[in-house]
Amino acid sequence: MNNVALVTGAARGLGEAITRKLHKEGYRVAITGTTAASAQAVADSLDASGETVWAGALDIRKKSDWESVRDALIEKWGGADVLVNNAGRSTVAPLLEITPEQFSANVEINLNGTFLGCQVFGPHFRDRGYGRIVNIHSLAGHTGGTSTGAHYASSKGGVSTLTKIFAREFAGAGVTVNAVSPGPLDLPVVYETVESAKLESVKASIPVGRLGDADFIADTVALLASAGASSVTGACWDINGGLYMR
Repeated sequence: MNNVALVTGAARGLGEAITRKLHKEGYRVAITGTTAASAQAVADSLDASGETVWAGALDIRKKSDWESVRDALIEKWGGADVLVNNAGRSTVAPLLEITPEQFSANVEINLNGTFLGCQVFGPHFRDRGYGRIVNIHSLAGHTGGTSTGAHYASSKGGVSTLTKIFAREFAGAGVTVNAVSPGPLDLPVVYETVESAKLESVKASIPVGRLGDADFIADTVALLASAGASSVTGACWDINGGLYMR
């Protein structure tokens, strides 16, 4: 173990919060975004010297991109120990107006991207005898979505199944695979994708009476990414203010 974590979709929002938390916890962090420049801005704010950060573009839909990032981390730091599959697309559209192209685009990013990350980094961790994968799920994947589109909810529902499948595959190799499932968070992307009137209705429906805290989600990811989390695998940790209880 050499305390290296890769966080996808880390240029803003929840991914940035997770990145900052892991870096604060002593991880060397690989930060990826849709462009290298967006990831580099976060990296520079953490460590301008580049000693404890690495930034690059990653198209999570392309296996070759995943392999290139893996190889870059092997060259820079000897490999990685933690993967946080955070990158995703959150979209809203009426059910009967979702086009096949829109549905496929959501699945390609949210589900296929998670699959490819696990498929590339899972064996890397297995061969090293240690690894932690944390997939970012969503309340919508449990409930079918109330404020998001069916394409988003369906793709996130698949993430929980993938988490169990990869957890079972690597359980005997020192690699754990878990998911964190946030409800609505107090983040810019929520305000950007949900109409203000609808968002007020969502807030009113949350039993605890407030949107979730991205920093707490980051704390939870860090806990699941820790060496001490060796007996937790195939789990989905729900953090949704009481909107979904089981």
